Amino acid sequence: MLKKSGAWLIRYALEQLPVPFTFGIPGVHVTELYDELGQSKRVQPVLVTHEGGGAFMADAVSRVAPDRIGALAIVPAAGAALAMGGLGEAYLAGVPLLVISGGVRTDVPYRFQLHEIDQARLVGAVVKKFWRVTQHADLVPTIFEAYRTAVSGVPGPVFIEVPVNLQLFRGEVPALPVFTPPPPPEAPDDALIEEAARVLAAAKRPGLFVGWGAVDATAALIELAERLGAPVATTLQGLSAFPGHHPLHAGMGFSRAAVPAAERAFRSCDALLAVGTRFAEIPTGSFGIEVPAALVHIDLDPGVLGANYPACVAIAGDSRVVLPRLVEALRALGVDHRERCQTVAQQLKADKQAYREAWYRHESGHRVNPVHFFDALRAVLPEEAIVTVDDGNHTYLTAELFEVRHPRTLLVPTDFNCMGYAVPAAIGARLACPDRPVVAIVGDGAFLMTGLELLTARRMNVGVACFVFQDGELSQIAQGQEIPYNRKTCTVLGEVRLEGIAQAVGARYVRLSGDTATLQRSMQEMLSWIAGGDVVVAEVPIDYSRRTRFTQGVVQTVLERFPKGDRLRFVGRALWRRLRG
Repeated sequence: MLKKSGAWLIRYALEQLPVPFTFGIPGVHVTELYDELGQSKRVQPVLVTHEGGGAFMADAVSRVAPDRIGALAIVPAAGAALAMGGLGEAYLAGVPLLVISGGVRTDVPYRFQLHEIDQARLVGAVVKKFWRVTQHADLVPTIFEAYRTAVSGVPGPVFIEVPVNLQLFRGEVPALPVFTPPPPPEAPDDALIEEAARVLAAAKRPGLFVGWGAVDATAALIELAERLGAPVATTLQGLSAFPGHHPLHAGMGFSRAAVPAAERAFRSCDALLAVGTRFAEIPTGSFGIEVPAALVHIDLDPGVLGANYPACVAIAGDSRVVLPRLVEALRALGVDHRERCQTVAQQLKADKQAYREAWYRHESGHRVNPVHFFDALRAVLPEEAIVTVDDGNHTYLTAELFEVRHPRTLLVPTDFNCMGYAVPAAIGARLACPDRPVVAIVGDGAFLMTGLELLTARRMNVGVACFVFQDGELSQIAQGQEIPYNRKTCTVLGEVRLEGIAQAVGARYVRLSGDTATLQRSMQEMLSWIAGGDVVVAEVPIDYSRRTRFTQGVVQTVLERFPKGDRLRFVGRALWRRLRG
């Protein structure tokens, strides 16, 4: 038997796993753990300014580095509560996280201890599983089991509470267990694969709709699209699952909230292959898409198959396993509609160019036209560079105007839709991938939530650039208010001096303006700064006066589903307010 402290055992367990960092803030319930982590040669503890920011950093580690997992080391109660925004984001996005939390002492008779709360109830809605360890011998096996749970099936966050007395004091344990990885994903039934292939082979206008669940199966997706001669739409989170410069790439979604190229390409779709998507509200334009009866739906989670749209073939499985098998089945059937590719690709190219031309013609005055910003950014960034995006109007501008070319290079909050994601996610991504440029695109409202995490980047010498789209409003909601209400309530931020924030965190500050060429020169200089470890805050006085297709389409779709009387009331009220000025 060995005699070890719980903190030592936690450190040992983490060192056996692909855990490069822990994020958090030390407190009385984890001081012994932090002392142990400080001595580790394999796991680096990172001090953050807010546990929510730490959770977003851990999320980004897991997203950009699928062979590793993001981890938190936090105090109970307050630390767990503040981390829940990041846990919820990871939970709904299917991102694995490993959370180690302290717990109150279990070896004393006293109640009402500091941080005493039922954490299982607190975090239960945003984690796959919760463990409260009660003896030293269970610590390492529990952490190993938690990791396997986090990365198996539908990935997600897991939470382990370790009472502080177990961490502080030594206890007897048998020989230290050796970590065994989870088994590989199982292959689906051959009959289902063959049936799916027959449905797709019979289609005259097939289409592909792919989400984050297909992000590691890009090569198979490309062959499927080319073999079927099918346009490819993605979810918001899945924008990096299929290269945006591929001739068959259509855009995000295919409802009237999508760009015209995608809406037109899918208008007469008679068979749809959906992979790694739940048909959630955002990518469907508030459930405004038309899905053909010939729907082949592939997803890790059996619970999403047929949940919103009935599938004629439903396959529960990992896209990395299923899609190559589907490719083989189509080859066996002799399916090769590459001649259809040309027709589809030509129309997509023309429609995409027409949409950009409309943006080029838009008069932005002294503010930055979004299309010039994204043209410049794409021109200076290498394809493997990582872009993190926050929640807001800039999210949909990015989706419509920025070409994502490489898997796992666009990180964006989706169904949990939590503001404050982009800045800490950029830091986590750069820590995990120090040899790749990382930039954040963030609205001024979201920047106010977590912008101080740049202190973490500065302290760690992590070079990141933050493009802060500044318009003084919570623009996505402000536009949503303006259309039906003709007024804005609690969405005007007032003056925010971003230069002062940059100075406070030790970052360089620039204010961007001009056309594509001017912006490109400024961005190139910023990339040289972050390569040297500098942190940069770039203020972008963005022009939001032209609405995205997403905003226009969603408002129209939602309004049309209102009861007729209420719809007339909303429209009439908006007109009356507009007439009154």
